[in-house]
Amino acid sequence: MKITWLFLLSALSFSLQGQVYSYVTKKEGKEITHRILMDEEYLIETQYCSTPPEFVLTRGGFYTQKGQTMEVSLEFNSNFETDGIKTIEVQTHPDWKLISNSALDLNGKWLMAGRVTDNGENRRNIAAPRKTMKFLKDGYFQWIAFNTESFQFFGSGGGFYTAENQKYTEHIEYFSRNNETVGKILPFSYDLKVPDWYHSGMSSKGEPMREIWTKRMDNPLH
Repeated sequence: MKITWLFLLSALSFSLQGQVYSYVTKKEGKEITHRILMDEEYLIETQYCSTPPEFVLTRGGFYTQKGQTMEVSLEFNSNFETDGIKTIEVQTHPDWKLISNSALDLNGKWLMAGRVTDNGENRRNIAAPRKTMKFLKDGYFQWIAFNTESFQFFGSGGGFYTAENQKYTEHIEYFSRNNETVGKILPFSYDLKVPDWYHSGMSSKGEPMREIWTKRMDNPLH
């Protein structure tokens, strides 16, 4: 199934690549924030409410651009079981707000590649259909757990972050599994060993974690 999705993008230009946008709609008395993270090949839209905290949906994938239209081949859609949508078309419209900050360390798409244990590194197959991806762009982040073959969606969360001098801090603005996580601030240490990002600290549940993330390089549309 394909749908056309009218983006409320600034009419000044169509230089969308590699930026973060936001706008707000109202439905059934709720104020819904739409957050878009995108780079030159991948786009994610997430909808959430801030007061009270509520996760609404997320969907994203690789896109191709034709003029002022982008066709997004979705890899995940949190509402897939109800709407069956795997492709969306994105078109421009004049009301979007650009919220990108300056580029920070760790910008990019990262796949969970394993964990560090007392016995060494325990790596996972990042080519497998079951993926956990973290997308960081200009001070905003989102992680998503999904399966590209079955289209199962396992969870997502995100917000804004800082990254400097090997200190990475997440500020949670939405979380699909538990609204009570919203508002938490999670500090971590990080170390870049290209193409890997070593990430350590405490999870949102207060459990210690030492993770390995690796830069995502594949694009099935190319």
